[in-house]
Order: sequence, then structure tokens, then C-alpha cells
Amino acid sequence: MLNQAFQTACKNMMKEGSSSFYQAFKYLPSPRREAVYIIYSFCRMIDDSVDEPEKSPYTLEELEDNFNALEKAEGHFIWPALRYLFNHFTISKEPFYTQIRGQRMDFVKHSYDTFEELEDYCYHVAGSVGEMLLPVLHDAPTTKVTNAGIALGKGMQIVNIIRDVGTDKRLGRRYIPKELMDKHNYSMEEFNRNVINDSFMHMIDELMDQADKWFDDGLKGLETYPKESAFSIKLAAGYYHEILKVVKENNYEVYRKRAIVTARRKGKLFLETTN
Repeated sequence: MLNQAFQTACKNMMKEGSSSFYQAFKYLPSPRREAVYIIYSFCRMIDDSVDEPEKSPYTLEELEDNFNALEKAEGHFIWPALRYLFNHFTISKEPFYTQIRGQRMDFVKHSYDTFEELEDYCYHVAGSVGEMLLPVLHDAPTTKVTNAGIALGKGMQIVNIIRDVGTDKRLGRRYIPKELMDKHNYSMEEFNRNVINDSFMHMIDELMDQADKWFDDGLKGLETYPKESAFSIKLAAGYYHEILKVVKENNYEVYRKRAIVTARRKGKLFLETTN
């Protein structure tokens, strides 16, 4: 059994880092629930090492070095927690390395020209999370189920990109592909001036359509999951998809305003998912 202190630490990291994910997955039975907390916590640490290095206990290289020598790693609750994860679930280390490679992209690539490039990024930083979670959430994931999990992760990452246009811009990053900007006649000069016009809204709508497609693909095969896992996945997807509705309600103001799903809306989604 996972040490109670380590279990609480991972739970708190998920609760503080993403209330939506925590609310969606806290209904899982043990030990699936604790495994999700561990996976989220390590992914959070990988992300923070790139986006908030001043707050991170490790650099990305240090995280990778410790992960390479996981059996000997110490100094943080994440290492014994990960050992517990790999000892109790048939889970590969490869998706974790994929995640690390994806976060490393942010050091060297700050803008995207094509949607193909963006999809590759979405796979590395979010589709990989689907691959990590599947052996925890599903008793016998097939290739089809795995591909669905990857699609759902990519869809969620598109939501992140839409929601965080302004935040990412302040970090010197542009994830909206230049080919999509050109297609909708939205110029770099307009992007630099935070212009929201019909071209911008049509461009965001196309990204939303892609997210919807990946959400649809990602929710296929839920009937093959244990019922608690299926419920948590559906609820997490619902919370994330609701962000897109808030973006539209905010008149696509993603440069200066962050779309937030209120507790009341989450409660309504919970009831809808339960029924």
C-alpha cells in the first residue's frame, strides 16, 4: 500500500493543480485513484520545470535523471510514489519519456507553422497522458482503446491552447499554427495587438471543431471500461469541453481573460453525467 503521507501529497498536488481533474477522478476506487494522483503529480512536476522553473524542485534534466534511476531516486515523495505505481500496474515508462520530450519542445520551439506540427506537440504533452492512464483505468486496453485515450488527451490540449492564448503569448509562445492564421486572414500584426475580430473567431472555431472531433474519438469504447473509470473519463471530458462554451460566452476574449468553469457549472455537469 502507498505510504499515507505520499498518497496525501500526490492528492494535494492534483487538487491544487487542477480542480477539474481532481473532481473527476476522486470517485475512482483504490488503488486506481491513487495511481491517477501519482501520474498527475509527476506530469505536473515535468510541466512546472519548464513553465515555472523558479518554483520547481527539479530541472527537467534532473527529473529525467531521477526517473532513469527510479529504484534509487530519493529526496521527494514522487519517487517512492512512482515506484508504487510501476509495482502495482502494468504500465510502461515510455509515455513518461514522451511527455518529457514534449515539454522539452517548449525550450526550442516557440511557434508553430502547420497543424501537423501542432498535433505532434499535442500528442507528446497530452496524448502521452492518455497512454499513461489507460493501464490504470482499463483492465485490458486494446490498441483501439489506447488510440481513443490518446485522442482525448490531444483534444484536451487543444482546449488548453485556446484557453491560454494570452498566457502563452506572454511567455513568448504561439501554438496557433501560422497556416491556420493565413487560412482565416488573421495576421501576425493582429496577433501581436491582441485583436479579436471575425477572422480570429473563425480561426478559434476551427480549433474547437478539431477538439470536438478528438473528444468524440476519445469517448469511444467507454463501455469497455470499469464503470467508475468510464464515469471519471466522461466527467473530465465534460469539464474540459465546458471551457470552450465559456470562451464563446466571453466573446472569444482569450488574450486578457481566462475561461473558468464555475463550481456551479461543474455541479450541473456532474448531475448530467450521473444520469
